[in-house]
Amino acid sequence: MQLLKRLYQWVLHWAETPYGVPALFVLAFAESSFFPVPPDVLLIALSLSIPKNAFKYALVCAAGSVTGGAFGYLLGWQFWEIAQGILFRYIDQAGFETVRYYFLEYEAWAVGIAGFTPIPYKVFTIAAGFMRSNFSVFIIASLLSRSARFFLVAGLIYLFGPPIREFIDKYFELATLVFTALLIGGILVLRFLF
Repeated sequence: MQLLKRLYQWVLHWAETPYGVPALFVLAFAESSFFPVPPDVLLIALSLSIPKNAFKYALVCAAGSVTGGAFGYLLGWQFWEIAQGILFRYIDQAGFETVRYYFLEYEAWAVGIAGFTPIPYKVFTIAAGFMRSNFSVFIIASLLSRSARFFLVAGLIYLFGPPIREFIDKYFELATLVFTALLIGGILVLRFLF
């Protein structure tokens, strides 16, 4: 836990340097495939420092995140070559194919939900490559969900300024989970009705 706290402080320090924007891109890239601290931390700090640039920062963050997601996809794709021999020693190939079928059936939803909510996006970027999902669907779902997440944060800061930071820190994860549940529930209701 102490290491994570130090990483968090290290990420925040970049907002006080002239390298904040490039650091935001690199952080968003890294978080999408292996780094544990979300880029929202630096996005919020930068956006609070210059609120009129909040949407520019969100664009940089989304670009870094989707690029990093593509790298995570590549890692998963390459990991398949290494892992399949080991994997099928421990699990049934038919069971794996069932999981893979459902992942591919709902891949846009899986990647989109992971990209928008606090669910670790990196797990789904690597899984998408590992499961050999459609790269175009993966990129589109990533672009939409990651952009929505980061532009929502930027928009809140642009509209409400520093007072919104406490709200974002305290309720953002809950709000994204509730929004996602409502979105899925609404789609299921519409599907049932029509």
